[in-house]
Amino acid sequence: MVKRTSLEAADCPIARSLDAIGDWWSLLIIRDAFLGLSRFGEFQRSLGLARNILAARLRTLVARDILRLAPASDGSAYQEYVLTPKGRGLFTVLVALRQWGTDSFFAPGECGNELVDREHGEPVRRLEVRAADGRLLRQGDTVLQRRTPRQAAARRRA
Repeated sequence: MVKRTSLEAADCPIARSLDAIGDWWSLLIIRDAFLGLSRFGEFQRSLGLARNILAARLRTLVARDILRLAPASDGSAYQEYVLTPKGRGLFTVLVALRQWGTDSFFAPGECGNELVDREHGEPVRRLEVRAADGRLLRQGDTVLQRRTPRQAAARRRA
C-alpha cells in the first residue's frame, strides 16, 4: 500500500482540512454522526465498511478532535463516538457538499430527501458567500492575499 502524503503542515487551509477529513469514508462517518449514529456497529451497518477501515477512520477522527469517545448514553459498558465542537463545525461544509451534489448529480426532483428546518419543516436556504457589507460574492469577486503571521493574528483579535 502506498503511504499517503500528510498535508497537516501545508500552507493552505483546504489542504490541512482535507488531511483530516479528505476521504469519503470520513465524511460519511461525520454525516452519520450528524444523523445521530454514535456506535461502531451503527456506522458499520450504515456504511457497509470493513471493520479495519472503519476503525482506522474513527481513530483518525478522534485523534484530530473531530469525534470523541464518551461513555454510552444508555449506561451500558459500550462507548459512543460524539461530535466535538470542531466536528460540529463541519455542518456547513456538509450542507454545502449536499447542495452541490444535489445540483450536480441528480436530475430535478430525483433526490429522495431534502434538508429541512426541524422547527418549521421548510427547506434550508441555499448557502451563500457574502462580503462584510452583505454583498453576494462569486468566485470572480474574491482573491487570496498573503498575510504575515502578525497580520493574521491582528485580524483574529479584531
